[in-house]
Amino acid sequence: MATAKKLVAALATAGLLVSGAAQAMLVDRGGGLIYDSDLNITWLQDANYAMTSGYDADGRMSWATATAWAAGLTYGGFSDWRLPTITDLGAPGCDFSYSGTDCGFNVPTNSSELAHLFYVELDNLAAYDTSGYIRGGSSGVNWGLVNRGPFQNLQSGVYWSGTAYALDPGNQARHFNTSSGLQIFGSQRNEFYAWAVRPGDVAADNSVPEPGTAALVGLALGEVAVARRRRSVGAS
Repeated sequence: MATAKKLVAALATAGLLVSGAAQAMLVDRGGGLIYDSDLNITWLQDANYAMTSGYDADGRMSWATATAWAAGLTYGGFSDWRLPTITDLGAPGCDFSYSGTDCGFNVPTNSSELAHLFYVELDNLAAYDTSGYIRGGSSGVNWGLVNRGPFQNLQSGVYWSGTAYALDPGNQARHFNTSSGLQIFGSQRNEFYAWAVRPGDVAADNSVPEPGTAALVGLALGEVAVARRRRSVGAS
């Protein structure tokens, strides 16, 4: 009976480990890679890797340079990096508002990978509430980039998306401001930060269980083997 209880407990613990990892929205995969299980994308943990890698002096680049940097990046054995996307949810254009539209503050989180990360995973607030009233306090303290989660060098400022502005795609591009929660567009000649992301989970093709889970499963299987041997000896 004791052996059976140990087996159930070990398997239950292993199951909880797997379930917990699956439910977490931001999972540290190691090696500078953070998996977003909600959007099924992987972010670079270093949100200003263009600077720390020596590609650019401060990490701020024009839109053309930023998109080329992300597209040409190889990191963690992967070369399918890109800038985050912003999606027009209605008619092309910027219907600036304080809620409900894809251009303004408090935008729907399905309009943007950056907005989803900012508002949902990191649980940050925009400078204005949904009624258009500015919040009290200051950026980075009461609203804006208060929470940075597991990321490093996440800047309080403007990050490019990889999406051109639909009404002027040759000159304008969409971007997100982490200091205020504003999602809008601007000239592609502006110099903003770039953050690389790639589709999917870097661990998706890895069939080997996580170390903790594998150890527990191995322990449980060992308990089963011992129990079987004991029964066999007793029967003889």
